[in-house]
Amino acid sequence: MAVESHDKKLSELLTWVGQGKAQLPEFQRSWVWDDTKICKLIESITSGFPMGAAMFLEGHGDSVRFKCRNFTGVNCPDDISPDWLVLDGQQRLTTLYQVFMCKKAVETRLDTSRDKTIYRYYYLNIKECLNPNADRLDAIVSISDKKQRFSDMGRKIDLDLSTPELEYKELMFPLNLVFSPNEIDDWRYGMEEYYQNDSEHRLLFRDFSQKILRPVQDYQMPVIQLTKDTPKEAVCQIFENVNTGGVPLTVFELVTATFAADEYDLRADWNAIQKQFADKKLTVLKDITGANFLAAMTLLVTYKKSLVNESAVTCKKRDILRLELSDYKANHDALVAGFESAAAFLSHQGIYSERDLPYSSQLIPLAAIYAYDSELKEKRPLMLNQNLDLLAKWYWCGVFGELYGGANEARFALDIANIFEWIKSGTQPDTVTRSNFQPTRLLSMQTRNSAAYKGVMAMIMQDSPLDFMSGNKMDIASYLDEDTDIHHIFPQAYCEGAKLPIRKWNSVVNKTPIYASTNRSIGGRAPSEYIKTMKNKGLSDDQVVNAISSHKINYDYLVTDDFDAYFVDRAIKLLNRIEKATGKSIAGRDSEETVREFGVALTKA
Repeated sequence: MAVESHDKKLSELLTWVGQGKAQLPEFQRSWVWDDTKICKLIESITSGFPMGAAMFLEGHGDSVRFKCRNFTGVNCPDDISPDWLVLDGQQRLTTLYQVFMCKKAVETRLDTSRDKTIYRYYYLNIKECLNPNADRLDAIVSISDKKQRFSDMGRKIDLDLSTPELEYKELMFPLNLVFSPNEIDDWRYGMEEYYQNDSEHRLLFRDFSQKILRPVQDYQMPVIQLTKDTPKEAVCQIFENVNTGGVPLTVFELVTATFAADEYDLRADWNAIQKQFADKKLTVLKDITGANFLAAMTLLVTYKKSLVNESAVTCKKRDILRLELSDYKANHDALVAGFESAAAFLSHQGIYSERDLPYSSQLIPLAAIYAYDSELKEKRPLMLNQNLDLLAKWYWCGVFGELYGGANEARFALDIANIFEWIKSGTQPDTVTRSNFQPTRLLSMQTRNSAAYKGVMAMIMQDSPLDFMSGNKMDIASYLDEDTDIHHIFPQAYCEGAKLPIRKWNSVVNKTPIYASTNRSIGGRAPSEYIKTMKNKGLSDDQVVNAISSHKINYDYLVTDDFDAYFVDRAIKLLNRIEKATGKSIAGRDSEETVREFGVALTKA
C-alpha cells in the first residue's frame, strides 16, 4: 500500500464528484448534515480557514472491488467507473457540491434533533462579507426553496430573493454560481444594470470578487490518496479511524459492498435468513448479527480447506474480508441449517431465548461445527448425533470456564478442529482442558451480565424444574409464555430485613428461574410464609416438596427459614451440577478460601 498527499483545488474535487470520477463505496452512510453545519462549513471556506483533509482510495483495484454510488445530488450515469472512492470527506464534499454546484435547493434538516426535511438556498450578503467588523457567519443567508423568509405566522415577508432583481436589490449573491464564471458575469452585469452602472456598486462587487469569490475559487483541500493495492482490512481500519464520530463500519458492510460488485445482495440474503429464524421461533438466535454469520462462514470454509491443504483455520477480520462469494454460496445452506441445529442444541441445554444465552459468540463455532457435520451425512451417520454428550461438555466447559469473553477467533479455530478430533481419537479440546471453575465464584455471580450466572440458570431449566405455585413442569413453551425471569428464593425484602449478607443473598446461589405470576405471589415474604401460599393454591405436601426440590433447594431448610443451612446445601448442589455438565471435578471445595467465604467446606454429600 502506497500513500500520497496532495493539495487539490476544491473546484477540481467538486468537478470529479459531479462527473462521477469520485464516488462513494456502498458501505458509506448517507449524507446527514443539517442547515447549521452547512452554514458553518460555508463560513470556513469563505474565510479561507482549513477544513481538514479528505481521503481517497484509487479505484479499479482487484483488492478493493466495492460497489459504488454517486454523491447525493449528483446526476450522472450509474455505470461510470470511478477513478477514486472517497473514504473520508463525504459529508463535507457532499455539502459543498450541493451548495456551490447544484442549481436545485439543498435538501437538509433544520438541525440534527429533527427529522423534518427542509430545502435551502444559500447566499452571501455582499456588504456584510466586506465589513471587517461583521461576523462572517452573519453574512451567510440560508433561505427556503421559495427564496423567501417570513415572520408573523407567514403573513409578513422579511426577505425576498425570488427574482434576480430582488437579489440585486438586497445585494445577496447566490453561492451556487461561485464556480460558474459565465454565470457570475451575467449576475454582475445584471446587478450593474439594476443600479444603472453607478461606480459605487461596480467597485463593491469588484472588492467582493477579489476578497471573497476568488479565494473560494482558489481554495485547496489536502487529499490523502491510497493506491489500488490497499488491502480490504486496511480500508476497514482506516475508515474506522477517520470516522470516529459516526457509526462504526462493520466487516459485514464491507463484505456486502464487495459481494455487491458481483451483483449479490448480501444484506437481502441476511434479512431473509433472520426472517427464517424468526418464523421458526428460534428466539435464541435473535441477536446473531450478519458479522457473526460471516465469521461462522469463514470458520467453516477455512476448516474445510485445512483438511485438504493443511492451511490455517481462522475467522479473523482480515480473513472474513477475503471470503470468496463462491465459497459463501457453496456453504450457505449448510451454515443456515447449522445455526438452526445449534438453536435446537441450546434448547436441550435449557437455553430458550437470546437474553439467557451465556455467550452469543460461542454460537459461531457451534453453528460451524453443526454445518460441517451435516455435510458429511451422505458418507456416514451424523457424528454429533452420536456424541452429543461430548458436545455438551465442550459447551459447558466454555461457559463455566468463561472462555469466550474477549477476542475469540483463535479459540473458534481450535474448537471446530478439536471437537471432531475428540470424537475421533478421544483427545480433549483446548476449551475443555483450560476450563476451570472456583467454588467462591458462586458468590461473585450477582447479575445476568455473567455468562456463568446464565449457565447456572440454564442448567436448572435443563433439569425440568416445577413451578412453585402450580407444580407444573417449566418447559420452553411456558418459560416464554409466562414471562419467566430470575428471582430470589429468599426474597430481597426479607433478606434486607433479616440483615443477611448481600454477597450471599444476591448471589446466584439464592436465585432461580420463576414465572412472573409466581414471583408476585411470593412477594417479599419469608419462604415459610410463601410455602403456605403454595399449599393454599391446591398443591399437596408432596407436590410442594417436589416443586421446591426441583430447583435444587432443600425443602426442610426453606420451610424453617434456615438461610445459612439452605445456602450451603444449595451451593453444594450447584457445584455438583456444574461438575456433571462439564465432566470435570471442581477443585478447592475444601480450600481455606471456600471455608472462609461459606463457613464450611463445600464437599459432596
